[in-house]
Amino acid sequence: MLDKLPENQLDKKELSLKQKVGQLFMPAAFINDTEEEVQKLEKLIREHHIGAICFFHSRASAATNFEGKKKVVHNEKSYDRLKQLISRYQKAAKFPLLVAMDAEWGLAMRIENTPQYPYAITLGALEDGKDLICEVGRQIGQDCREAGMHWNLAPVVDINNNPENPVIGYRSFGDDKKSVLLKSKAFLEGMEQAGILNAIKHFPGHGDTAMDSHLGLPVIDKSLEELEENELYPFQELIKKGVDSVMVGHLSLPQLDSIEPSTTSSKIVTDLLRKKMGFDGVIISDALNMHAVSKKYAGKGELELATFLAGMDMLCFSEHVGQGIEKILEAAPEERINESFERIWQLKQKAFFKEPQKKQIQKNSLKEFNQKLALGALTELYGSPENVTEVKKSGFLNLSWNNQVKNIFSKKLEETYGTETLDLVTDHDAIKNKMAKAKNVVLALFPPAVKPKDLFGFNNEWLMHLKHLISGKNVLIYLFGNPYAIDILELKPTANVVIAYQNFEEFQVEAFHHFQGKIGAKGKLPIQLETFKV
Repeated sequence: MLDKLPENQLDKKELSLKQKVGQLFMPAAFINDTEEEVQKLEKLIREHHIGAICFFHSRASAATNFEGKKKVVHNEKSYDRLKQLISRYQKAAKFPLLVAMDAEWGLAMRIENTPQYPYAITLGALEDGKDLICEVGRQIGQDCREAGMHWNLAPVVDINNNPENPVIGYRSFGDDKKSVLLKSKAFLEGMEQAGILNAIKHFPGHGDTAMDSHLGLPVIDKSLEELEENELYPFQELIKKGVDSVMVGHLSLPQLDSIEPSTTSSKIVTDLLRKKMGFDGVIISDALNMHAVSKKYAGKGELELATFLAGMDMLCFSEHVGQGIEKILEAAPEERINESFERIWQLKQKAFFKEPQKKQIQKNSLKEFNQKLALGALTELYGSPENVTEVKKSGFLNLSWNNQVKNIFSKKLEETYGTETLDLVTDHDAIKNKMAKAKNVVLALFPPAVKPKDLFGFNNEWLMHLKHLISGKNVLIYLFGNPYAIDILELKPTANVVIAYQNFEEFQVEAFHHFQGKIGAKGKLPIQLETFKV
């Protein structure tokens, strides 16, 4: 739980105007930084009176390593290191820091050996999942509190209606605006119960894009009327209900602002979000180091100033804090600075002095909880149900593409049905010999990556080989990953697929129980796949 602070540690009368501007900055903190880098951040916090920090795993993680060229070194003790750093950084701060993190599916999004909950797309498959999703939000919130976090920069409320979206996809609850709204509400209620601040993102909607804003500027060429009908719908409804903050994504919306991207557009941040949609809470930028905006400004601090003048309150992942503070002091009206400062200060009051709704919250076993989620999410996509019956009655070849994931599902098939597990990569010759005689195939598929880049990480040559192997066979596929991966297999409409969504042990076990006929599939696919379009 968070330590309670004496009231005088949040006395805003003590702050000068320059210190108030410092409170609007949220630089990145890296759990696995060197001592030299840690001391640099301590100095930054101390000298510039920083208001918040956002934690990432390391400088080789996705937060800065956009092209994925640096190798991420895993640290089994990252969680302990995180808590130590939070303590150090708080001691360096004259005014208590808000500590933030992207924990969309739990602390595991950034930290090894911490609880991992299913991705949003998995939760999107739950038909009657309000209570379960609320519980996910609550448990994630509780994990955050125990780690020393105040602010979970979640959930994603983007409507993912573009299968080629390289960065949102599995992070969205789906492609239906009403479903996204209902599930976002449930997640937010859970976080509120745990006493954790939230941030709905990525305004005004990052779902219908085919560009990763870490690398470039995505364009959404839609009118305001079209956006209000779809992308803006969950944002508007959640703003009416009440949220702590809205994160603005880096997007080009030429019909709303033909010059500036959303992050630096007063037409989008102030006129649309603040005035037209009536949001009076904290507006936070997406990471300012992302190439969608960072490449546009050559002068240090210029991006920070442009973002602030557009209407932003909190500047996330600013790389030029000192210069940004000076430029804002030079160019921004004092009244405008005070408005943003007051919003941040109110957020701090809530974080440090508001108790969780439930004093004693019983924490469920993660294993049991993920089992419940697996039971609710499992989704059948059957083009030919009679062929599924034939697979189970007539015997089958037990194939897998593990990608170094522990394959419990195929092992259980082997133990129960006496069908040897054959891996598509390592058992190539054995498969080739047996495939000629086999009529029925059960394929356990574990995509190497959750994002669609480079065919979800599948080797193209082997993917072509797989397509050739299963063509003409009666195949039942169990997919333990992003459902969008099904479309790269170019299956026939009569194909039979079961989506398990996650490769967690609990999801694999329930998938096996489904194969046995012990449980049904209750989930509903939250997106459209080309393979199964009616």
